[in-house]
Amino acid sequence: MKGIINSIVMTLNRLFLLAGYLWIAGTLQAQLADKQTYLNDFKKEMTLEWPDNRTLNIVFHGHSVPTGYACTPMVNTLQAYPHLVFHALKTQYPYAVLNVITTSIGGEQAEQGEKRFRNEVLTHRPDVLFIDYALNDRAIGLERSEKAWRKMIESALAKNLKVILFTPTPDLTENIMDENAPLAGHAEMIRRLATEYHVGLVDSYRLFKEKAENGEDLQKYMSQSNHPNSAGHNCVAAEILTWFF
Repeated sequence: MKGIINSIVMTLNRLFLLAGYLWIAGTLQAQLADKQTYLNDFKKEMTLEWPDNRTLNIVFHGHSVPTGYACTPMVNTLQAYPHLVFHALKTQYPYAVLNVITTSIGGEQAEQGEKRFRNEVLTHRPDVLFIDYALNDRAIGLERSEKAWRKMIESALAKNLKVILFTPTPDLTENIMDENAPLAGHAEMIRRLATEYHVGLVDSYRLFKEKAENGEDLQKYMSQSNHPNSAGHNCVAAEILTWFF
């Protein structure tokens, strides 16, 4: 009997040890992609010269903000963060054959974006994909939003794409200092997804919240309550570029 008990104890110890190893492995894996290395292959390709280079595609998928809507119905495409990133990358990488493509639609939320994902996003064969839907996802709630985001992320990762998620830019009808504000909940969900899937994150919400905490009036970054102006887009573009430089 004593031998049986010792055997059971040893088995349990092994199981506990294995569980500990699995927990540690999961903890190490569950983190954001490394900003210094995540896009290394892409950055290397941007340095190649003809005839060794190829066409590279960056796709921005989302709602009115990446589309460039300012004070509706004005659309300031050239002041929106996708174009600002395009200009900065071409300045830094003059040999790159680079396309920056927006598949975003004003007023759209993640469920609608997910329905278009295969036919209107993946068809562009993006090398790097950005997703920005949280502002409009308040209309469908966290549960439905998360499900749609997961579908898009998993479809992209199945194609070995590099994925970078956005938390929302501000909406002045909400108090960005309120941790229980709807956008705060969506921002936290997106941070969790970025960590779980080990992809990139542009934390716009935290960026503007820090400005508010430092006493800045966020109105100076907005063209209307829910659309950034040129200054706001420049702030987001600068954060995006930290993944490339």
